Amino acid sequence: MLSELSQFENLGTPKFHFELLNTLNDSQSRNWLSSDVAKYFHNRIIEGRNLFDGCLPLLNHLRIVKLDYNKFVSVDEEFKKFLMNQNLMSDRFIERLILWLSNDIIFHKIFCSEFISWDIIYHSLQIENSAFPLKYSAFKQLLIDFNVIQSHPTKEFNRYIINGRYKKLFDKVVLPEIRKRKIGAEELMKSLAQKQINGEEAEKFVLQFEISRLNNSKEIDWVAEYSVAEGYDIASFNSENSIQYDRFIEVKSYQGEPYFYWTRNEMEIARIKKSNYFIYLVDRGKMGNQEYQPIIIQNPYTELLVKKPIDWKESIEKIRFDFATV
Repeated sequence: MLSELSQFENLGTPKFHFELLNTLNDSQSRNWLSSDVAKYFHNRIIEGRNLFDGCLPLLNHLRIVKLDYNKFVSVDEEFKKFLMNQNLMSDRFIERLILWLSNDIIFHKIFCSEFISWDIIYHSLQIENSAFPLKYSAFKQLLIDFNVIQSHPTKEFNRYIINGRYKKLFDKVVLPEIRKRKIGAEELMKSLAQKQINGEEAEKFVLQFEISRLNNSKEIDWVAEYSVAEGYDIASFNSENSIQYDRFIEVKSYQGEPYFYWTRNEMEIARIKKSNYFIYLVDRGKMGNQEYQPIIIQNPYTELLVKKPIDWKESIEKIRFDFATV
């Protein structure tokens, strides 16, 4: 899939694909060969480019055009109805592209939790520029040209924002694979799988709890749905009057007596965000009770690590030893 397309320098722009497809569609009396297409666009400059070597192979992969054994080219009958305007064509093109890549290993190595995160300022998914190896620069340029990814407004971040109009498509194709890989193909043991399920159920419970607490007046962000590296799971608001996110929630679930594990990254984010950071402790046995409320700890870095209250006991489960070179 993507490995096959990596040999091409240019996979095309919306304007090129729109012109090509309409040219093929309008010339119903003419039998186009792939060589005819190459001659037709030879030395043509479209959107600043004159090389379109990967366009026809890509369209053929997406079943937008058909190439028979004689290399005759025709537009897919189902796709013809999307050639009314360039925007409609572009949307359906991207839909076919992402669905076509749904089983592509390289695609999921690019769009994985290591590189994808949630931008709470711009309320959108973002992906690191480093996610795209040089070998797949033509694929990255295709996504830029079709406005699937856009340069992050903060240039120093060296990231791209994923266009919100394609979020549902990414949720359908990318999110299931991210969730699967959170556990890991080699670690898909029952106990780990159950921990993952418990964590997601608790996060969903807190998400609904926050929506109700704020009377459905705010759009709460489930940050951990895509990224586990932020140091918190949910970005919410302290009140209905809050203008920007000011409640960052790390969700912990338990059964029996309350307890939780706290990572170094989570502790550091708690230290930075101070009173805007919360731990929500969710009793898995009580989530079904309509009136149940989780244990909420505000500013846990100070309340637990600095003040060291007597009702919470800190214990060490593991100790890391690093080899010290002389």
